[in-house]
Amino acid sequence: MARKPETDLIGAGRKPRAAVKLPNPPVERASTVLIERAEDLYDGDRKVYGRFGLGSQDALCDALCALYEGASWCGLTPSGLSACTLSIQALCKTGDHVLITDSAYGPTRSFALEELSRQNVEVEFYDPRISDGIAELIRDNTALIYLESPGSLTLDVQDIPAICAAAKARNVLTLIDDTWSAGLLCDVFALGCDVAIQAATKYPSGHSDVLLGAILTMDADLGARIGNTLRRYGVTADSDSCYLALRGLRTLPARMRQHEASGLAAAEFLQRQPSVTRVIHPGLPGNRDHEIWKRDFNGASGLFAFELEGGRETANRFLNALNLFGLGFSWGGFESLAIVCNPQIRRAVIPWDGDGQLIRLSIGLENAGDLIADLEQALSAAKDT
Repeated sequence: MARKPETDLIGAGRKPRAAVKLPNPPVERASTVLIERAEDLYDGDRKVYGRFGLGSQDALCDALCALYEGASWCGLTPSGLSACTLSIQALCKTGDHVLITDSAYGPTRSFALEELSRQNVEVEFYDPRISDGIAELIRDNTALIYLESPGSLTLDVQDIPAICAAAKARNVLTLIDDTWSAGLLCDVFALGCDVAIQAATKYPSGHSDVLLGAILTMDADLGARIGNTLRRYGVTADSDSCYLALRGLRTLPARMRQHEASGLAAAEFLQRQPSVTRVIHPGLPGNRDHEIWKRDFNGASGLFAFELEGGRETANRFLNALNLFGLGFSWGGFESLAIVCNPQIRRAVIPWDGDGQLIRLSIGLENAGDLIADLEQALSAAKDT
């Protein structure tokens, strides 16, 4: 019988040595790796330099491959953004055409527009809810389709199986930013994706003190292509960050259950507030993407958004009145965060149909009742006087 992630992640990446057995592998910090024999100096199968990774990196890669069942290759980068951009960079070339969801993370979108376009790669954005209609956008020179589900800021849930099936029919690669699910809440490989990417900065680390990205695939050849790009660019992740992310992975399932429960409680509270015009949480019945989310995901993270009636001054009063929520752009840590954002500036295909100020919340591990009380008093403070 297959074991559950809660069990597998406790032992993942642990290779205790016979002499000293530790719950977590020790941190290895080194730039130089000493080689015993001159004949081995240029052996490509050996770790001969710290940039190629040491024990901490290997252990984290093993653990992430265990999290993404079936993954055979994992590459680490110094941030989530670098994992997104370098994956795309590795799998397309001059003259190619790439399709990117219109709800992609803003910096990823900027990379595509400013860097890929400069390399004469044609970038086309598509409606995140296009489903199998993506087939009509695929060209003979389409190299890849980039997904993010749920999407950044607006949390659009994509029909991953339909998009991947259309891509496979034309031998087009599919990459997905899987940060919201943390590799735990959605089996993106079973749904057909070729490459999974996430910011391990967020839920895997869980403590807001790490910058780290991860790239995974079940295809050894794809892994080699991406890995070669990482090596050519000199991209590496430091041992201490890898150690912290590995330690965070041990408690990921337990933390995610708390994020989900508190997030849903806060979302349900906000749905009942007269000054809230819409709550955007795929786990809520009635949300436009709820059914597809329920089909493809086994849970929710703590990240969602809502629309607050009024202008930016109202939103600022709300944010400034919060006591338990910090004002910060990252998410996935133990502390709750809030920002106001304008998704329209990140749209090219489907205009944002929101009415009011979009507030994004990252629900942390505080008591749900306390967080709701904080939201309630901040909503009251935001009202025009």
